[in-house]
Amino acid sequence: MIEFREITKSFQTDFWAKKFKALDCVSFSIEEGTLVGFLGANGAGKTTSIKIMMDFIRPDVGSIHFSSALGKTKKEILSNIGFVPERPYFYPYLTGREFLEYLASLNDVPRVTRKLAIKKWSDVFSINYALDRKIRGYSKGMLQRLGFVSALVHDPKLIVLDEPLSGLDPLGRKEIKDALVELNRMGKTIFFSSHIVSDVEEICERVVVLQHGKNLYQGSVDKLILENISSDYFLRVKLDDCAIAQELLGEFKYDILDSSVFNIQCNKNERDQLLSKVLTCGGEVLSVAPGRPTLEQVIYNIKK
Repeated sequence: MIEFREITKSFQTDFWAKKFKALDCVSFSIEEGTLVGFLGANGAGKTTSIKIMMDFIRPDVGSIHFSSALGKTKKEILSNIGFVPERPYFYPYLTGREFLEYLASLNDVPRVTRKLAIKKWSDVFSINYALDRKIRGYSKGMLQRLGFVSALVHDPKLIVLDEPLSGLDPLGRKEIKDALVELNRMGKTIFFSSHIVSDVEEICERVVVLQHGKNLYQGSVDKLILENISSDYFLRVKLDDCAIAQELLGEFKYDILDSSVFNIQCNKNERDQLLSKVLTCGGEVLSVAPGRPTLEQVIYNIKK
């Protein structure tokens, strides 16, 4: 749906300062119908990439290509994108409803359609109760929810979100993540940036990772984790005789889950020998699983 091709962008903070590269030959693609996380530490180049995607700024080198599914003209393409910036601006003296009506009208959404869309999405994001209040009285979480509704009232095909979960409480984060998953099930393509790796791992099937303005990884979350599975194994066994259990497990790291069930960590070479001893002692093997790192651990190790 969107392809970045060798994008480079430099900035100069003032006349005397040396230019620095915010993006350095960055290439990645967003396939139609996917839910893609955009990861990187603060300053990695995520917001710059999104600004280039939205045509707010232009790259020094490289280009962005949009598929015909988004449209043929720039106006048509942008009208099929719903966007929420990291720091959105709202007209404080409008009500939430007036603000949403205004934005929908800019996208030529018919009056009846826009009213139905505003009701639908304000219900989904739990902001319907506040739509007739002035926006200046909204909390940060309420503004975040209003921003989401504003990105959806024109029924876009692609939704682009810059740090959408920042500043939300745990309940708000869960509600937004559930909504993103549901939107993706409805056929929407979603691309959202975050520096909170666990949020991305929880809901995304694909991920793009930037570090210091360069591509670190692009592809499947599961593939990245599977490629970095450690040689450790976790065995869950049942040993009724405590004396035998202590003698058998003395050299291993283990947790006691209850009086007779043990979760044991061992390496691949020790696994088969330990399983044999457990069975010989009359124990029961409940499960054997390879050590699976979190996405955060994987990305940290890649950076190192």
